[in-house]
Amino acid sequence: MTPVLFEKNRSIKQLAALLIATSIVVSCGSAKSVSTKKKNTTKTVVKSENLRRLDSNFSGRVPSSINSILKDAEKYIGTPYKFGGNTSSGFDCSGFTVKVFEENDKKLPRRSSDQADAGKKIDINEVKPGDLLFFATGGGSRVSHVGIVHDIGSDGEIRFIHASTSKGVIISSLNEKYWNKAYLHAQRVL
Repeated sequence: MTPVLFEKNRSIKQLAALLIATSIVVSCGSAKSVSTKKKNTTKTVVKSENLRRLDSNFSGRVPSSINSILKDAEKYIGTPYKFGGNTSSGFDCSGFTVKVFEENDKKLPRRSSDQADAGKKIDINEVKPGDLLFFATGGGSRVSHVGIVHDIGSDGEIRFIHASTSKGVIISSLNEKYWNKAYLHAQRVL
């Protein structure tokens, strides 16, 4: 291979890698850490006054069918992020929701933007475990990330399980600044 052809081939590979990396960030967003480390101490980020109030009034009992979905989701905690992934070796956000619901005989569309139209749109204060939350991680109003409501705290705090690009499958809170600002809406599909 000539030096010019070799250099051109290398440039194309670099461009392809850049495009793939960009699509990963856009497809399922990125997660911001809930805590910061300083001198071996962990400081939890506290809800600030600049965040929207995104709490739920749910305080009822979670049906066993939804508990089954949540247990299946929990078994994947720590699974790495993989663009286009929908197996235990790696998930993207919508691949994760499809897999978890599929294991419970529920069918969801593959893309997060299509999942955002499934079921019934609900107000955030009506959210309960098993509902889906949608986010615009790149700003604006285009759905680019999805998570499953995991639990509601006694103070109404909504925690959700999802496949983040930086940490894989984790549980996050709508009280975290990044997710609070990116939140779009909730859907009930069950």
